[in-house]
Amino acid sequence: MARVNLVDPGTASGEAGALLKDIDQAFGVTPNMFRAVANSPAALKSIWGSFGALGQGRIDAKLGEQIAVAIADRNACEYCLSAHTALGRKAGASAEEMAQAQAGRSADPKTQAALAFALKVVENRAAVAEADVAALRQAGFDDGAIVEILAHVALNLFTNYVNVALDVPLDFPAVKLRKAA
Repeated sequence: MARVNLVDPGTASGEAGALLKDIDQAFGVTPNMFRAVANSPAALKSIWGSFGALGQGRIDAKLGEQIAVAIADRNACEYCLSAHTALGRKAGASAEEMAQAQAGRSADPKTQAALAFALKVVENRAAVAEADVAALRQAGFDDGAIVEILAHVALNLFTNYVNVALDVPLDFPAVKLRKAA
């Protein structure tokens, strides 16, 4: 049971109601995470705007979802792990690629570099070294893409924290965490 009200999209009004309508159109349903965040129209606007902006960025959807599942597993967020595994599959990743990303691994060197960097940012609270950034550059990421990887990390930390702290009920096919919280 969620620790906050899950806003009913059918009765929500104002800015939250309009945003929930947009979210429902995008997903075909209104995921529980957005219903929880809708308690604060400002937070909902922030999170939905971030998803939209990053969706138009230089990091493609597949890599964005791979980063998301790696972070979700590290933060023991079953909700995000499950949601982003499903979204990653829709973005063209195989089940094996998503399972590997959950473990922080990829057979693709560029994806591997991004996952390693993202996890290092999470695990070390952003205390990365020049060599870590250099490894991204060697893998083919420029400064803009490096900043976008950090934006993906920040957005996923926020969604992980919302779902774990507020105990948002899962409404995606469950994916088992590799490790316990």
